Amino acid sequence: MKKSLVYLDKEDIKSSIELLEAVNRIYPDGGYETYAFCVNGLSDAAMGKFDYVICVEHEGIREHDVRNLTNCLEEAHRAYHFDSILIPATYRGRMLAPRVAMRLGVGLVADVTDVSCKHGEVELIRPAFSGKLFAAVVTNRKKPMMMSVRPNVFTYTPGAVKDTEIISFRPDNVQPARLRLTERIEAEKAQDIRESKILISGGGGTAAHFDMLYSLAEALGGMVSASRRIVDSGIAPRSIQVGLSGKTVSPKLYIALGIYGSVQHMEGLKNVESIISVNTNRNAPICSVSDIVVEGDSQEFIKKMVQKINDEKIKHRGAEA
Repeated sequence: MKKSLVYLDKEDIKSSIELLEAVNRIYPDGGYETYAFCVNGLSDAAMGKFDYVICVEHEGIREHDVRNLTNCLEEAHRAYHFDSILIPATYRGRMLAPRVAMRLGVGLVADVTDVSCKHGEVELIRPAFSGKLFAAVVTNRKKPMMMSVRPNVFTYTPGAVKDTEIISFRPDNVQPARLRLTERIEAEKAQDIRESKILISGGGGTAAHFDMLYSLAEALGGMVSASRRIVDSGIAPRSIQVGLSGKTVSPKLYIALGIYGSVQHMEGLKNVESIISVNTNRNAPICSVSDIVVEGDSQEFIKKMVQKINDEKIKHRGAEA
């Protein structure tokens, strides 16, 4: 029976739970057990989804103490001998994964975006050379197989509810923290394009009028995102970039304005329900995967769409009156 461990990051439980889909792909024939690993507080989200939850309770461990978190994961592996360890590539996970890999003396495939199993060999797909190409990494048979996985690239569909067993784990190697939290100031939470159900995304074709996208996003109740070309040109911040070197998004509606649709950009779209492309080039790659293709100028499209939406809102208010 194979054993797979998933680290639950309290700041992004959803991305952590979704790693169960990656586990399914690593072991497509089944025959494995899943373990969730959480520190100082049981996550209710794991119940019914994992076979076991390893719950570490220790007053000497803090959320920002990556060194002691590494010690805990190392001890857990020594005790249960996992065949694979998956860590979400969150802010904390990116610090934790390489430390655990070094401690266990195994390789780490970082920022994984896809997993496949072919002829008994597991292939881990990750971006390389700043997202210009994909690398397929075939893991060796040294245990455990370790990876950090980019958030929002997998969608986990729960199956039968599992009778999750809770394992209380008290680590021995907890050292005095070298980091001391002197002050905590809550930053204003910025909107994240990954949370929006509607995205109005601009590519090179909108460089001269990118600001117009915000009017359409406001009219539709969505958010604005951008391709790498727009971000590299300094027109939009990297925080709203979609693609391999940006964020992976799964909106219900994705309106692509003036976007060519390179492989790198398309890799940032996962499980999008509907794609509308507006492009002067009907043969652009993104058009081939779109539900609706509008051949024309994106600036004119935005003007007419905003006007149409506003007119409909006025009619609706009039009907209610």
